[in-house]
Amino acid sequence: MLSSMLQELDHLPPGLLDLDAAQLISKLPGPTLIHLFGRREPALFVTVLMHGNETTGWEAIRALLRRYLVGDSVGELPRGLSLFISNVFAAEQGLRRLDDQPDYNRIWPGCESGGTPEHEMMRHVMEIMQRRGVFASIDVHNTTGLNPHYACVNVIDHRFLHLATMFSRTVVYFLRPCGVQSIAMAKICPSVTLECGKPGQSYGVEHAAEYLDSCLRLAAHPEHPVAHHDIDLFHTVAIVKVPDELSFSFGEPGVDLQFAEDLDYLNFRELPRGTSIGRIKPGNGVGLTVCDENGKDVTARYFIAEDDQLLLKVPVMPSMLSKDHRVVRQDCLCYLMERYDDHLERA
Repeated sequence: MLSSMLQELDHLPPGLLDLDAAQLISKLPGPTLIHLFGRREPALFVTVLMHGNETTGWEAIRALLRRYLVGDSVGELPRGLSLFISNVFAAEQGLRRLDDQPDYNRIWPGCESGGTPEHEMMRHVMEIMQRRGVFASIDVHNTTGLNPHYACVNVIDHRFLHLATMFSRTVVYFLRPCGVQSIAMAKICPSVTLECGKPGQSYGVEHAAEYLDSCLRLAAHPEHPVAHHDIDLFHTVAIVKVPDELSFSFGEPGVDLQFAEDLDYLNFRELPRGTSIGRIKPGNGVGLTVCDENGKDVTARYFIAEDDQLLLKVPVMPSMLSKDHRVVRQDCLCYLMERYDDHLERA
């Protein structure tokens, strides 16, 4: 089954850089792990298209590798690169995932589910990289709502934080959802997730490409603490979901949950207690489920329904608020964060 799911190559297929994400399926029969030689080893591990509609990672790789082309082939890189081009099936359709697929970024070792060929494939990819050795792991994503560019870490460690702040001074520490690439890879090397804004924006591609090039040129990871004035660290404390049985909209009436039309403008804003995030039809409680990083239901800690208003009970900062109905159903409405700078070691 693995042979039908994962292709492993030691070269870049001719013409691959000419293809956009939706066209990759024409040259790659499925998820593909490509190892390219560099002056330094071990390799930088980069994952793109974990979600098929988040195309900035692939566009950044196209831009990056074109700088090193010698004729039709990629010449010697500053450091080896192992590139995992992930969900090419969903990318062909411009979707996060297909309806019959698991979420590719929820099935890495350490997740709470299992039993599919995709779960086994991610375990196999991680085993390959562990045997080869990894300098660092970068998983490149987009956001669906309005968010700044930021990096995520899953370990409070100088090496991880330096890798993150190379991309942005805004850094988010999280432990859930589990089964994500960066949590799995953190067991064998410094790892970060990049959130590069909405797909299709040239700045996101340029920012990610420059960052990846800088990572290829790193000789070693700094061991000293990140200076406090160089980082804004946040901690994801809860995940907010809309129950499947409730209807919802962004501005349109006649549903169980009517969120504001511009809800995603609240991302990375510190919202005071009592802020309304929408209207709730009577009889549906608060209409949301909220779980903390241990999986415990903490809905009552964060939200209350008064009359027809859905209100915050405590000050919070949301991230990843999305107005994409499919993404909300397949993943979540948003995450809730708190400032975490006090957990940084003083330089």
